[in-house]
Amino acid sequence: MQFNSWIFPLFFAVVYAVYLGLGPRRFRAQNGLLLGASYLFYGYWDARFLVLLGLSTVIDFLIGGRLEATEDERVRKRLVTLSVVINLGILGFFKYFDFFIDSTAELLAALGFSVHLPTLRVLLPVGISFYTFQTLSYTIDVYRRRMPATRDFLGFALFVSFFPQLVAGPIERAARLLPQIEAPREVTASKVQAGLWLLVWGYFKKTVIADQAALVSNPLFGGQWETLHGLEPFVAVLGFTIHIYCDFSGYSDIARGLAKLMGFEFLLNFRLPYLATGPSDFWLRWHVSLSTWLRDYLYIPLGGNRGGRFATYRNMFVVMALGGLWHGAAWPYILWGSYHGVLLVMERIWADARGIDPRRPLSLAGEWTRIVLFWPLMLIGMAVVRCTSVDQFWHLFTNQSFLLTDRAAAGLATLAYFTWPLVIVQLFQHGTRDLLVPLRLPLIPRALLFAALILGMLVFGVRQPVEFFYFQF
Repeated sequence: MQFNSWIFPLFFAVVYAVYLGLGPRRFRAQNGLLLGASYLFYGYWDARFLVLLGLSTVIDFLIGGRLEATEDERVRKRLVTLSVVINLGILGFFKYFDFFIDSTAELLAALGFSVHLPTLRVLLPVGISFYTFQTLSYTIDVYRRRMPATRDFLGFALFVSFFPQLVAGPIERAARLLPQIEAPREVTASKVQAGLWLLVWGYFKKTVIADQAALVSNPLFGGQWETLHGLEPFVAVLGFTIHIYCDFSGYSDIARGLAKLMGFEFLLNFRLPYLATGPSDFWLRWHVSLSTWLRDYLYIPLGGNRGGRFATYRNMFVVMALGGLWHGAAWPYILWGSYHGVLLVMERIWADARGIDPRRPLSLAGEWTRIVLFWPLMLIGMAVVRCTSVDQFWHLFTNQSFLLTDRAAAGLATLAYFTWPLVIVQLFQHGTRDLLVPLRLPLIPRALLFAALILGMLVFGVRQPVEFFYFQF
């Protein structure tokens, strides 16, 4: 299912009409409708994967109930361990089995051993990384007694499978979303207005900015990469940097917009990450639902910053490396996570040596200086995650100069032409510290902005389907 086709808007329009017709007093019927729609939506890709989704739902619902019912800490530890093992086992089998087998075979071959290890080449279920972390947050929080177990199986099943954020997040916590599911929702005028803005802006970022940037960067990273020189490697990386952000944040905006239209509130997943002043600030802005999940369920259990400086540096690096592995079963993702782990450690060492907080408030000049200085470091990370081999990365890194070739000029012109609306909107959002600042405009300018974005999608939206980049995770 491609989101720039007519299928999904029609699907949501029908579901939404029935949803509003039921009304908030019949919120359990609304939940049943949304659950059926969510399973239909997910099954559109491959109905076989509904079995995995249902299995995770049933297992964690039952384990959550048992965790609530028993006071025996040994039993409770075994139950939460069982949940972790089953969920990560399913995720590991489908996402990482072939990766580890291939990596082992390559290592043995490098050592001079010729082996043929079996691989399965199984199809990766869409969104399995997202809903696995989501269900784990429930059992772990019930184990920690940070929330009670739910007895509403229908509501819990909807929490796991809610279609706006099922396949690419944000990763919602049970403590945040379940109470919204288990109570009536009010669809207010302000929520509808905010939801429509997020929908239109998200679709514009996806179908116009992200997809046009992909048309620039994908060929350069494809069969042409060995011929890149001058500014062309920079254009390739810059295009991917724009593509991945507008692609993923566009999806997140669409998910949040759909949720608001139905009276729900999702976690804000992006806070203008390309205006970050450093590595730690970047991870407070980029994929917030994942970074906070890793902090609460991995970094803090590892010891966080409680074991001294060396332990803190180690924990930061390990968490980021595993965060990279979460993104994909390939070495570029692990190297990308490790690279950001090194950046975070270096920033912390620098801050500890000077006795300052790297996230302290800065003057306007200091803030923009750090934003500009962080951009090259961020672009290197984007090149790491996008390149498919060391040779490709090394070629891009060593074959660039300030030579403006025709191919580079065309790519830069395309990126500038389609990205300027993003730059203007985000500078206003940054300056006002208000991500919904377009909604504060008077009625006529606001209506003109909506009309311009819709017209831009109709005229400049890429016609051929370009799948969301994060669907592979």
